[in-house]
Amino acid sequence: MTLAANFIDTFGHAPTATATAPGRVNLIGEHTDYNGGAVLPAGIDRTVQVALAPNGTSSVQIKSTRFEDLVKRPVGDGARQTWTDYAMGAVSKAEALGWLSGGANLFIDSDIPDGAGVSSSAALITAILRAAAENARVAPDPVSIAQHARAVENDYIGMPCGIMDQMAVGLADSGSALALNTRDLTYEVIEIPSAWTFAVIHSGIRRELADGRYKARFEECQKAADALGTETLCLLNPAQLAAITTLPENLQKRARHVTSEHQRTLAAIKAIKGSDKNKFAGLMNESHRSYAEDFEASTQEIDALVADALETGAKGARLTGGGFGGCIVALVETDMASRWIRDFLARHPGAWKV
Repeated sequence: MTLAANFIDTFGHAPTATATAPGRVNLIGEHTDYNGGAVLPAGIDRTVQVALAPNGTSSVQIKSTRFEDLVKRPVGDGARQTWTDYAMGAVSKAEALGWLSGGANLFIDSDIPDGAGVSSSAALITAILRAAAENARVAPDPVSIAQHARAVENDYIGMPCGIMDQMAVGLADSGSALALNTRDLTYEVIEIPSAWTFAVIHSGIRRELADGRYKARFEECQKAADALGTETLCLLNPAQLAAITTLPENLQKRARHVTSEHQRTLAAIKAIKGSDKNKFAGLMNESHRSYAEDFEASTQEIDALVADALETGAKGARLTGGGFGGCIVALVETDMASRWIRDFLARHPGAWKV
């Protein structure tokens, strides 16, 4: 059935608005977004679709094709550490913005895997905010939608993420990358060269950002920034860069990663715009080494997957997303991509293509 038909079948009336948002893969620029640096995410060809209608009650009813039960929660309900928190946070934000009033019915259809590091939560929140805006007959710009979506994650969910995911799912699609300056939110949408394919492979290791490790890295970056006297750890002056060696070892490593990752991302933006595949691939490989060794956000299984991707023909490969599991992204030549993916997955039966 169509999205609208599913909504009618579930709630007995038609939706007043529908919206969609894609997932994203981060090509390079990990944990730089909340440190004032550059990022380069791209959209993927998996989406979340949302149908919505006010229901005239004081409850929010949520149904997803991913789960059997219809969930009913009171308007204004706080986070409960369940998947419906992302929907409830988005509804609360929409109500605060005047785009909804009272309860609502939501039907969600998504093929974006959760726990994979491809922004399923940002896509869900963005799609709900878009639908709520359509319901209210307002047309906010994509940057303001991204800012509101980030606020949901920061303030309602309690996840101290940057704004990369929300900007990416709002502005990029599966054929383009988003070169984003997270300090001032200036951006450029760049078409990915047709000879390049970025294969997104799930490691089979589910990743939970809410388990505390992402927040721990965020807090370490904040401590390093405070010690160096800056609000933007990616943008240190020469004296501050030299002072990194005076920090405790763990903070030295975090600062080394984000400062070098920012520079790699700037170089990668130039490389993709110039179709310099070898340069871009080399930067991906350097990024993974830094992410694994200095940011300590990889795993032995992920490292082995990245190494095998390179040994079997990928030009570049790295862990993507918040870390500690989820997906790798590999740059392969388009004319060999289908064969490479098939053969790689045959070697790693626990992995799968996103």
